Amino acid sequence: MFSEIYKGKKILITGHTGFKGSWLTAWLTKLRAEIVGYSIDIPTNPSSFEAMGLEKKITHIIGDVLDYEKLKATILDHRPDFVFHLAAQSIVSTSYENPLETLNTNIMGTATILQCLKEVNSKCVAVLITSDKCYENVEWYWGYKETDRLGGKDKYSASKGAAELIFHSYLNSFFQPDSNVKIASARAGNVIGGGDWAKDRIVADCMRSWSESKIVEIRSPEATRPWQHVLEPLSGYLSLAEKLSLNNSLHGESFNFGPKSQLNHTVVNLIRDLAAHWNITDENKVFNVTENKPFHEAGLLKLNCDKALFMLNWRGSLKYEATVKFTSEWYYKYYSNDENMYDFTMNQLNSYEQQAKEQQTL
Repeated sequence: MFSEIYKGKKILITGHTGFKGSWLTAWLTKLRAEIVGYSIDIPTNPSSFEAMGLEKKITHIIGDVLDYEKLKATILDHRPDFVFHLAAQSIVSTSYENPLETLNTNIMGTATILQCLKEVNSKCVAVLITSDKCYENVEWYWGYKETDRLGGKDKYSASKGAAELIFHSYLNSFFQPDSNVKIASARAGNVIGGGDWAKDRIVADCMRSWSESKIVEIRSPEATRPWQHVLEPLSGYLSLAEKLSLNNSLHGESFNFGPKSQLNHTVVNLIRDLAAHWNITDENKVFNVTENKPFHEAGLLKLNCDKALFMLNWRGSLKYEATVKFTSEWYYKYYSNDENMYDFTMNQLNSYEQQAKEQQTL
């Protein structure tokens, strides 16, 4: 898997305690990497990071990505071979409640880690993860390409677009082709999977409600999203870092990672399919639609992932039905209290890797 390139390598993950970060951490433990995690806190309760017991399996550092001196010292102390920068304020509703926190974390956090890598300049490969919301979304029906205009109508989207601009400015100013540090950016969004308990996320809201036999409130039932399991973009990030370490021509490139466009589904379809795996047959007990829409939400957002296919030989592996099954079963096992969640996560990883191998996507 990934040519065993991560086996025995030192890897720094910022934001390792978050939803994506914990799954990436778990996967890299499976790949026998030596992991250093750097996060400001455990962002949710419950937490996938804690549910999997990952703290005992890695070097776990509590630190703010805006703390230049501490982050620089962490990089100097551990000299990572690979860096995955996921630390971010990732909730759209929170960006309305605390816009300065969102802008500082997502923009200056990106600048801080790039400044640290510039100053340390030890040989490594760094992948900076932003979001599909970095694009100026005009809700057209074809996918956004990496060369399309960056922007955002809300603070969260703007912060992600700005993070990409910071990435390119550091690339052109400091990380020349002969630099010891090779960098790239990755864009994905609307991932689902077991262990996401962030607020105002549809799957997390469903699981919290259904685990207490409550009806979930939803805002935009007909909004369409390219739902993909969290392992899909993570496989893209790992593939990108692997190939960037071997191919200098990928230095400075940006890549989209998303599902095939025909896998788009509405929010209400997703909820009904998730509920079926929880054996909730009465739709009146599944969801209610509320008219309360406190912030702007895009109705349509798709990515064009042709570049990842042709340059990285990457494409998604899971069908929509498998994505829903993986997600529902993880939560069901957690709330049933009858499973070691690290072992169950490893089982899902094994299943994902097997499907990816059969489809020759990894």
